[in-house]
Amino acid sequence: MILDDEVEISKVAKLPTKFGNFIIQAFKEKSSGKEHLAIWTENIENIEAPLARIHSECLTGDAFGSLKCDCGDQFHSALSRIQEEGGILLYLRQEGRNIGLLNKVNAYHLQDLGLNTIEANHQLGFEADERRYDIADYIFQHLNIGKIRLLTNNPQKLSNLRSVEIVERVPIVIKANSFNREYLEVKKLQMGHLL
Repeated sequence: MILDDEVEISKVAKLPTKFGNFIIQAFKEKSSGKEHLAIWTENIENIEAPLARIHSECLTGDAFGSLKCDCGDQFHSALSRIQEEGGILLYLRQEGRNIGLLNKVNAYHLQDLGLNTIEANHQLGFEADERRYDIADYIFQHLNIGKIRLLTNNPQKLSNLRSVEIVERVPIVIKANSFNREYLEVKKLQMGHLL
């Protein structure tokens, strides 16, 4: 559990985007220096269980449009749906399932040699998924959000959140392509993602 004195919190600001207008706030974990974002619609306090997405940073997918994963498509789909329905997106700085950008590129290299994502992480000395969600719990508490409809396919998110009641899991369906088909199969068959 993260305590208030362990997090530095920014002011709140407006964030107009191509998806619509949002409010943004940053949360910096003092122990790691990681800076996370909460992005929400102005009407969130009027929604009993807002649509919520916990999105782990994926620079290659979110910014460069990588076809090796479904992250960028999930990110854009989530922002669009949250703008439509009202809700919040938490952008957690957990690049490469929390192994960092350098190790993620090394994992990509191993995947180019034939390993899948889990095998590549193991080869580099990491678990299949190193992500944590205690900062998400902290942010939901800070923003007084007690119930959410969670936009996810990842059962780990469903079981690891403690501070918020998940009243519904909302699937996020992204069409596979020739570059990420095996990646999605590994997520489904070996990691239990609900695809």
